[in-house]
Amino acid sequence: MNNKLNITDEMYAFMDTVYNPVLAIDIDGVIVFCNKAMESVTGFSRESIEGRHISDVIQFTELHKILKTGKIESARKVVINEKIFISNRSPIKIDGKIAGAIAVLQDISDLELISSELEHTKMLTEELQAIIESSFDGIYVTDGNAVTIRVNNAYERITGVKKTEVVGKTMHELIDKGYYNDSVTLRVLETGKPETLIQKIKTGKTVMVTGTPILNKKGDIRLVVTNVRDVTELHSLQTELEKMENLQTRYITELTELKGKIEGNDNYILRSKKMKEVHELALRLARVDSTVVIQGESGAGKEVIANVIHANSRRKDKPFLKISCAAIPDNLLESELFGYSPGAFTGANKNGKPGLFEMADKGTVLLDEIGELPLTLQAKLLRVIQEKECMRVGSSVSNPVDVRIIAATNRNLKDMVKNREFRKDLFFRLNVVPVFVPPLRERKECLVFFVRYFLERYNKKYDFSKRIDPSLIDIFYDYDWPGNVRELENIIERMVVVSTGDVIDKTCLPSGFMADKKISAAADFENKSLRELIEEYEKKIIEVSIKKEKSTRKAASSLGINQSTVVRKMKKYGISSLLDGVDA
Repeated sequence: MNNKLNITDEMYAFMDTVYNPVLAIDIDGVIVFCNKAMESVTGFSRESIEGRHISDVIQFTELHKILKTGKIESARKVVINEKIFISNRSPIKIDGKIAGAIAVLQDISDLELISSELEHTKMLTEELQAIIESSFDGIYVTDGNAVTIRVNNAYERITGVKKTEVVGKTMHELIDKGYYNDSVTLRVLETGKPETLIQKIKTGKTVMVTGTPILNKKGDIRLVVTNVRDVTELHSLQTELEKMENLQTRYITELTELKGKIEGNDNYILRSKKMKEVHELALRLARVDSTVVIQGESGAGKEVIANVIHANSRRKDKPFLKISCAAIPDNLLESELFGYSPGAFTGANKNGKPGLFEMADKGTVLLDEIGELPLTLQAKLLRVIQEKECMRVGSSVSNPVDVRIIAATNRNLKDMVKNREFRKDLFFRLNVVPVFVPPLRERKECLVFFVRYFLERYNKKYDFSKRIDPSLIDIFYDYDWPGNVRELENIIERMVVVSTGDVIDKTCLPSGFMADKKISAAADFENKSLRELIEEYEKKIIEVSIKKEKSTRKAASSLGINQSTVVRKMKKYGISSLLDGVDA
């Protein structure tokens, strides 16, 4: 009687068509068969596998146990070459006796990854719930249809309204039933912007509510998150103003981070309306290959916008090379941009060298300080843009290049064209879509977020836990920041390093900072119309009055104008954030 396993050519042909890896051993544990799919799993060819003991090919295998037990085993997890499989094992019997065993595998690596991601998502959900419940402020969350989906314990404490009374109900229903006299959620859904109002609740409480829209990738409102504060509690906490401001800022920062993760913008501080518009324009430009000129003062963030354009373009996985046209001497700039051929000049590499455009092929090139590019090189740059080719120094052969060009400058290129310092034809080729990055003094509503961002960065870098005295923020708001965001970052790092205590106050400011502030204020009168100067002064008067009176009503009375006028002008000048913690 022959109990040996005989594998026929027909069996090989049949099993090679099977998608799942299959492997068989004889009674001695020697591999007698494997199909093509198993070859891919083990990394060995069939000829090198067959005839070897299974333990020499697959570590920690238990297939040989089937030879002893004679029982079928299913859904056993095994790991081969860092991949996870489910193994179904069966004995092979000939004339009623065990002659070998066979294993059929199913790759479940992707399922394991999905399981891990689900567990991670569950953990994030639990952490978010814990953050919401730990907040001292009341939090009220609805979906995009104004249906209440979540209320925290602080909301119940502040308002006296139970979760069970409102969850699952729309804001329209709750207003009709007399729970609330007005709804900030409905206003947010109507305007698409953050809104604040004073709300009366059926329990007799009066609260200040601030609703913030959370958008999905399509730009539609997915959630409305409402922050709720008891007005009477705010008055009682005036003696602990610093603690309240820290709590409020932390909460707003958490909401900003959550919104950034949903919208995919968590890498940028976009708290001002102007910068949001610039960011949206950058995202639109990323979808096309047009040449872009980014204009703005030094330190305003031009390179950040260039990064946004490249990172969201179809070239994002290709090179993104940057060069400052002002940082390299004119006699070297040409070879850096266009490269040079062998023997082009004394000291040149004998093999030649590719230039920036060749190295960035299929990618993006940022030409910073484009206004400093010599006229002699502007014609060559124009050829790159128009003909999609460049010629190395010392060569007569053009090389094709496929690059997107982003230029950046703090100079007025139009004036340079008039003064014949910049080629007119190059200007029009570059200036297809201009992007203007506003200076920090025109978007001061985001200043506090920059301060906390840089403070956290340098606390982490130097292993400190320092914090900012709130009085410094007022000084920062009054300063015009001629060096923009870069100057602010340098100031924060300097103060973190030089301060001796845990609190950074105005004594840590650089010695010339206040003098610079006076000079900057005087310089504001230059190149500005009377109307612009009056509006700036009006904005500062309203800011001071709101901070002093802690009420738009009292501020309006002290200034001799209507309360509605105060609120309207605060919106006009972009200082509505001062309403947080202010009695209407």
